[in-house]
Amino acid sequence: MSNRVSTIARKAYACFGMKIYYQDLYRKSKEQEQAINASFCETLDELLAISDCVVLATPFGGSKLITKETLARFKKGSKFVNIARGSLVDESALVDALKSGHLSAAGLDVHENEPNVNKDLTQMRNVTLTAHTAGGAAETQIGFERLSMENIQRVLTGQEALTPVNKQLMKK
Repeated sequence: MSNRVSTIARKAYACFGMKIYYQDLYRKSKEQEQAINASFCETLDELLAISDCVVLATPFGGSKLITKETLARFKKGSKFVNIARGSLVDESALVDALKSGHLSAAGLDVHENEPNVNKDLTQMRNVTLTAHTAGGAAETQIGFERLSMENIQRVLTGQEALTPVNKQLMKK
């Protein structure tokens, strides 16, 4: 569990009384586990089978981690949050798992084909999509500001936004 993940786990435990399960390459110390009543899972499959909500927060390891096969091993009705890398998730399989009800909801701030967002995910009411800005450099922030201003300018001049959000709510 990285520091970022440890912070998420501490907050989930303190604020919501969530039971924390985690899977990582290295097990935390007993003191760290006891501080938030966390339980270590030896395998990803073990974690997926018992978790009501899975938060993916890991560096990219060279291949997809969440696939049709791994999604099938998620607890039925569970939720999935990806704050890691979009390339770790097969979004077509995620859409299928959400549509079938196997997963009840998903939250993503990263996308498989960034900067493009999966059109199916944008239309689903059980999906929350947010901007991933963690660790953004000054150049990144400047780029976000420039893109925001370009979007505003386009909309105010009657053109379509470059990166529309909640487009279905906009009047034509």
